[in-house]
Amino acid sequence: MFLSIVSALVRNLVTAPAAVLRSRVAKDAEVLALRHENAVLRRQIARVRYEPADRIWLAALSRLVPHDRWRQVFAVTPTTLLRWHRQLVARKWTFAQNRRPGRPSTAPTVKQLILRLARENSGWGHRRIQGELAGLGYPIAPSTVWEILHTAGIDPAPQRSGPTWRQFLTAQAHGIIAADFLHLDTVWLNRLYALVFIEHGTRRLHLAGVTAHPTAQWTTQQARNLAMTLGRRMDSLRFLLRDRDAKYTRSFDVVFEADDVEILLSPPRAPRANVICERAVGTLRREILDRILIYNEAHAHAVLTAYISHYNQHRPHQGRQQLPPDANEPPTPATVTDLQAHRIRRQPILDGLINEYHHAA
Repeated sequence: MFLSIVSALVRNLVTAPAAVLRSRVAKDAEVLALRHENAVLRRQIARVRYEPADRIWLAALSRLVPHDRWRQVFAVTPTTLLRWHRQLVARKWTFAQNRRPGRPSTAPTVKQLILRLARENSGWGHRRIQGELAGLGYPIAPSTVWEILHTAGIDPAPQRSGPTWRQFLTAQAHGIIAADFLHLDTVWLNRLYALVFIEHGTRRLHLAGVTAHPTAQWTTQQARNLAMTLGRRMDSLRFLLRDRDAKYTRSFDVVFEADDVEILLSPPRAPRANVICERAVGTLRREILDRILIYNEAHAHAVLTAYISHYNQHRPHQGRQQLPPDANEPPTPATVTDLQAHRIRRQPILDGLINEYHHAA
């Protein structure tokens, strides 16, 4: 943009001396021709659009033409010419070289630290964060901290003092067991329902039962069976997380409340509140149910039981540093195995739909 303005001005300044050196008669004739051409163009064009270089050039020439002649010479009003000249003067006297720099902006590292403190401490307001930064050697105004938090979309401390579902589930993982139903269709297009439970702390998956008619009485009986299967492990559980399905009745909750387990209801249409159980259900679908045809309840129960045994005893889990749920020993650093000295044996599960690999004895 700036280069185009400069080039246009230079081009006009080069042609100006040639116009001055010509004879008076030639110049008058050229002026009359240009005026006539200008009048013809005005009749054809409703509005002329001037580039910035055109405005600067006309504003500069206006100082050489008497004011009473402006209306006849220029295609714009005298007010427009004066405004263009004021803009030309304003561009010249900007005093940019003497302007002092304004208030320095906050360093990106400080902004990241402010957002980190806000995320890790939900009860801290902008003044508390400003005090913590002062102790760390980062002097900053409280209003600046508030503006950074507001720009990032972080609410004030009283509105975000409570833990989110993710924070709560992470802090209480070892005391939570979650329940969920998943449906599957048989080869005869009959729908079956399976009730599964998963322990958050160990990721251990339990199959309560499979039925075509999940009544309230059936669901309650499966809860009793699970409580008996868990035995003393029920003492370490504090919360049962479930959705608001009508199949979970008051008698279902009483089974767990008898062991001092508090019932937590996830918000409506919020699968992320029960994300660990929802992810386990998705794993069941992707790794087994979408790859096999189910004939009846007995077949579905046998398939799910075989897979859940593999899930708990062999399948690695990222949340447990690649250990299966039933592994109790702490993870050890990985060692390089010499495949020439050790043979790997494959153990097929469910006729080869899933495979387990072990060192050959």
